[in-house]
Amino acid sequence: MSLLHHLLFFFSSSLCFFSFLTSASQLRQGFYSETCPEAESIVRDVMSKAMARETRDAASVMRLQFHDCFVNGCDASLLLDDTPTMLGEKEALSNINSLRSYEVIDEVKSALERACPGVVSCADIVIIAARDAVALSGGPNWEVKLGRLDSLTASQEDSNNIMPSPRANVTALIDLFRRFNLSITDLVALSGSHSIGEGRCFSIVFRLYNQSGTGLPDPAIEPGFRERLDALCPPGGDGNVTGGLDLTPIVFDNRYFKDLVRGWGFLNSDQTLYSGGDRRTREVVWRFSQDEAGFFKAFVEGMVRLGDLSSGGLGRSGGTAGLSMNRGWTRCCWRFEEWLWGGWLYTYIYI
Repeated sequence: MSLLHHLLFFFSSSLCFFSFLTSASQLRQGFYSETCPEAESIVRDVMSKAMARETRDAASVMRLQFHDCFVNGCDASLLLDDTPTMLGEKEALSNINSLRSYEVIDEVKSALERACPGVVSCADIVIIAARDAVALSGGPNWEVKLGRLDSLTASQEDSNNIMPSPRANVTALIDLFRRFNLSITDLVALSGSHSIGEGRCFSIVFRLYNQSGTGLPDPAIEPGFRERLDALCPPGGDGNVTGGLDLTPIVFDNRYFKDLVRGWGFLNSDQTLYSGGDRRTREVVWRFSQDEAGFFKAFVEGMVRLGDLSSGGLGRSGGTAGLSMNRGWTRCCWRFEEWLWGGWLYTYIYI
């Protein structure tokens, strides 16, 4: 490569790096108001149609934000497929039999690409779609801050090490949230995401038949509710059978907290918030069970804080959801290079 080519490459790379530093620290509402003004309307329209086809898509899409943001920030790394040199996060222990509806994000991305090619990042799509899943299920609506870059890498190992198990106790959950500067109230409010969705029998059979290796059921489960769970998830039964995480699994409300107070939590990691011996989480669960508006307010605040978690790494804007690209972080600069040199340098570098 000639000296001129080196200089041009360095110049474009430097601008891309500067752009990353700027955008990472300046998430804001209305980020696409000029470049793709219909972006949020497009996302909501696709989400509405997806949920009409399959109600479970609401909970599934919402949870993508949690599983993405907790693992090295909100950067869409969760959407990257495996490559010969990288194990993605989709098949991490906490994700492989839990997360679904990736195709809905692909649908959203395709619709946005038709309207505004190469503009809206997959990381922002996850944030917008999660908000819409809640709002379209009867929960609160809120303004989201946007301007994230998509990651070029993913880490199955980090996902395995960070994401909590359905068996997690209240102490482990508090410690996890504290690592991300999220409060006790954030923990309880964001756990309220389980107001919608279903869980698998595989995740609760230990609670029903061998809690903490005792050979006995979890004493925190109300006896009548345990009988219903026993019928749903008998010993040796199909671990993929699902049950509602609360009694209104397609409506976002505070029923989840009312159920915890009654000992009707589906997952151990839910019931432990009320019955796990921590007075602080117990009090917040009780408060939210009595005050749905208070829960909605705290949930929105928690989701905004969760969405602020940053990867701190280099990435690209307007990438393609689900497509792993391993040609290096300068890929995020391709549109700048094409604009400045008519695509010549881009072709020179990557062919």
